Amino acid sequence: MSTTTPAVADLSPDELRAYVERAGAELEDAHPEEILAWAGATFGSDLVVASSMGDEILVHMAARAVPGIDVIFLDTGYHFAETIGTRDYYADFTPINLRTILPLRTVAEQDAEHGPRLHDRDPNLCCALRKVEPLERGLAPYGAWVTGMRREDAPTRTDIPVVGWDAKRGKVKLNPLAAWTQAQVDEYVETNGVVLNPLRQSGYASIGCGPCTRAVAPGEDPRAGRWSGTSKTECGLHT
Repeated sequence: MSTTTPAVADLSPDELRAYVERAGAELEDAHPEEILAWAGATFGSDLVVASSMGDEILVHMAARAVPGIDVIFLDTGYHFAETIGTRDYYADFTPINLRTILPLRTVAEQDAEHGPRLHDRDPNLCCALRKVEPLERGLAPYGAWVTGMRREDAPTRTDIPVVGWDAKRGKVKLNPLAAWTQAQVDEYVETNGVVLNPLRQSGYASIGCGPCTRAVAPGEDPRAGRWSGTSKTECGLHT
């Protein structure tokens, strides 16, 4: 049974959208942990964090601000071992309820249906099968979800709100780190001892699936290591 704040649960979709857009304006300058605490108090068990374990600071903050919060991790079958290890650390040593969501087909089954290395030939389809569809199933029980997106990440993200409306899914979408710079992230990580994905030490600034992610050179755009050599910039989860 959901423990969503009754006043929010009773709102129509249009009223809820207006409510969260007002909240987003009011919380624009708030600390991400404050935004997460507000979301936990407002949406209760109807709130979930979606994490790729390349946004470790978000999971760390969520565990502090909303102990026991649900976190969904999309296990694409292509993750680096370091990413799986990071997931296991947060599942075992922080107060979160981690749910791993799997694609409908294993990598071997997908290879049998579409041919090997679909990620090289049609990365959009591969992401749709192994990320987007599992996310839809993972989010289905919830009315509000949290991401680690920041406006600095990519040109496609410069206008994301800290609290807003996901019109595609008819859900509340929170990006508590949206306004933070990389310098603020780095300072928080150092001050609070955030456990990072070990790939960070090898130059991976943005971490996704192994076949489609590379380390970046100093000064290179952090997203340059994702789908390098193609025009693809997003996996489809946020578009």
